Amino acid sequence: MVGMKPKDVVVPSATVKFFGAGTAACIADLVTFPLDTAKVRLQVQGESQKAEGANVRKYRGVFGTISTMVRTEGARSLYNGLVAGLQRQMSFASVRIGLYDSMKQFYTRGTESSGIVTRLMAGCTTGAMAVAFAQPTDVVKVRFQAQARLSDGGRRYNGTLDAYKTIARDEGVRGLWKGCMPNITRNAIVNCAELVTYDIIKEVILKYNLMTDNLPCHFTAAFGAGFCTTVVASPVDVIKTRFMNSGANQYSSAFNCAVSMLKNEGATAFYKGFMPSFLRLGSWNIVMFVTYEQIKRGMTKYWESPF
Repeated sequence: MVGMKPKDVVVPSATVKFFGAGTAACIADLVTFPLDTAKVRLQVQGESQKAEGANVRKYRGVFGTISTMVRTEGARSLYNGLVAGLQRQMSFASVRIGLYDSMKQFYTRGTESSGIVTRLMAGCTTGAMAVAFAQPTDVVKVRFQAQARLSDGGRRYNGTLDAYKTIARDEGVRGLWKGCMPNITRNAIVNCAELVTYDIIKEVILKYNLMTDNLPCHFTAAFGAGFCTTVVASPVDVIKTRFMNSGANQYSSAFNCAVSMLKNEGATAFYKGFMPSFLRLGSWNIVMFVTYEQIKRGMTKYWESPF
């Protein structure tokens, strides 16, 4: 990430950025997880209605969804899949965010200057790499968030490990990597929109001395990054969620899932859960980037030795 680099400030190493990004992402997930769960429930709602042959909307809006879930399933349901979510962030954000600067340097061959194309390439690369590490945890997280209590009071999965085992047993090991291609597409888009937008906004703010390299600057850049990311990535995110949550033979591919959605629910289906997506991504970006910047500074100051 860009920033002020006085001579007496040690630039964070790749190791600090790697672990700092994963830790900051976990903290952001803890704060915003209920919004993410509400988003998933809204995204899969049309699919559930079709399966059950009902036309009544169970969930209406992000806060209505949260209220309904608390009333019918208890407050703990808002954190379904949290363990898998934290596993995902520790392995996923560490790569896609923590290695972003290193990948920029790789494409620019170690120089400090990096244009928009270089940043986009770095974002796409780390986003795709992260999916290779974290896809099974993402599948389990989405399954947990999408599941509601069954009529007999039971659940689809009894725990995180049970979910991994059940998916592998019923759908094969490939089931844990379900939706890998749409997830790679989504994360390439998310990384480019999120990291590159944050990078550019922060760079402009510092270049024109609108703010110093501190919390207000990080907050503003993170909020802008969250909004841009939501607008760009929502359609791919809905497709990814539907496809990963689907049964063994419900959709033949992610493209088939997209066509089915368009045919059965119309184009607006691709922006289902937009408000919770924005609330979640906006707040997630703010918490993550502000925390990440502070962790980098703290770890560099107290634990890192200058090279």
